[in-house]
Order: sequence, then structure tokens, then C-alpha cells
Amino acid sequence: MSEDKKINEFLYFALRNKKLRIGLFIVLFFLILTFIGPMLAQNDPFDYVNPGGAEPPSSEYLFGTTFFGQDVFAQFVYGLRATFLVGLLGGGIGTLIGVLIGFTAGYRGGIVDELLNMLTNIILVIPVLAVLLIIAAYLEVRTILIECMIIGLTAWPWTARAIRAQTFSLRTREFVDLARLSGMKSSKVIFTEIAPNMMSYLVMAFILQFGGAILNAATLDFIGLGPTNAISLGLMMQVAVLWGALQLGSWWWFVPPGLAITAIVGALYVMNVGLDEVFNPKLREM
Repeated sequence: MSEDKKINEFLYFALRNKKLRIGLFIVLFFLILTFIGPMLAQNDPFDYVNPGGAEPPSSEYLFGTTFFGQDVFAQFVYGLRATFLVGLLGGGIGTLIGVLIGFTAGYRGGIVDELLNMLTNIILVIPVLAVLLIIAAYLEVRTILIECMIIGLTAWPWTARAIRAQTFSLRTREFVDLARLSGMKSSKVIFTEIAPNMMSYLVMAFILQFGGAILNAATLDFIGLGPTNAISLGLMMQVAVLWGALQLGSWWWFVPPGLAITAIVGALYVMNVGLDEVFNPKLREM
């Protein structure tokens, strides 16, 4: 089947898949809001704009204000930007490391595979959340970039194991043997022969890493170990709970960021299920 036919077939089933459409719509909605939201927000997220303190949503303050008189909508749209940045960088780092280790272990085999597999198993049995807490707690100044690196460097093992298993299956195929016999370097064989045949799997792995990075970041932020010089959805919830917004009925302070995190991560997982149905002919909705 030609590449054009493959693309047309993919688009045909992708556009017909309800799960993929719904998930993509939700993610795109929040992604667009990260760009146009700051233009709609009339205030800086850290400015004290309402001397009266906490105020419910109104025409002047779309999401109300905090106990300190800060605009919740401004914090929300700037927090969305941090959320997507963590998902992109943290998930991207985790995916990249997992892919490189998985490809190398699966293709090389032998002692290389045993060493990399041992490293993967060691990282897998380490309580990742505990490591994240310890590292974050000992950093006096924490930025979003540091948070992304911490998450990415601890999230790659399951991707590496999955890629390794797929590579083991593909490395014995005829087209890979022909590439090796032609004198092609190992790295070129991996990225020009094996990787293209796993592209659908790589895309789905990145989506899962994206969602996992957002959840890990929200966990760190919620317990007060997030960025010290930025605003995020998790930090919004942490400050709201810390100052008793739930007990005092200021739902507009913590509900929007909580719903946004749930919607984005849920939509990503729904997208992943939809993509699995699109890529797998046995699961396609006719």
C-alpha cells in the first residue's frame, strides 16, 4: 500500500472515531485557551486587584477572586500554559529516553540488552513519587524546567520496556535483515527501518507520557513542591486548600483548575484509546 493510501486510510478512520474526536476537541480547546487566555485576562495573576478579597464569579471577574483579591481567571489561563509545558517537556523527555533505551536494548540484544534491562528494572522498582518528593524538597529554587526534567528522568522505564519488546519482534523481519546485509549502520537501521513501522506505537506512548507528566506535576504542585517562581493549576489548588477555600465555600478558586487537569488528562487517555482503534484494524469502528 502506498504512503498516500495509508494516510488517506488513517484520516478516514480517524475522522470517524468518536473517542479520538472528543479527546482531541477537549485538548485543543484548552490548548487554544493557553494562547488567547492571557489576552482575555485583564489582570496579572499575582496582582491584588480586588480589595474586598474573595468574590464569586461575575462579569468583572469571570472566575472570581481569591481571599487575597487575585484574579482566578488570570491565574487559570497562565496555569494552563505551565501545565501544557510540563506535559510537552516532561513527557517528551520521558518518551525520548524510553525510546532510545528500548531501541538499543531490543536491537542490540546480548550483554547490552541485559545491562539496559537491569537499569530499567531498577528504576521500575524505585518508588518514583518518593524520589520526586526528595529531589524537589532539597531544591531551594524550583522552576518549571527543573520540574520537567525531574519528571522526565523518572518516567521512561515502562516506555523503554514496551519499545524493547516491539523492537525484538521487528529486528528479525526480512526488511531489517536486508538493511543489515546492505551495510547500513545500526542506528540507521533502527531509525529508518524499525522506527517507521512503530510510529503509531510511539505516538501513543508520547500521549501517555504527556498525561502522566501532567499528573505527576499536579501532585508535586499540590503538596507544595512545585515551581517556586511560577503559577500552575496544581499550585492554585494547593494554595486554595491551604487557605481553607473548601471549608469557606470559595469553590471558584479550586474547582476550575481541578476540572481542567481532570479533563485534559482524561481527554488524552480517551485519545489514546481512539488512536489504538484507528491503528488496529481489528478494533476499528466500521
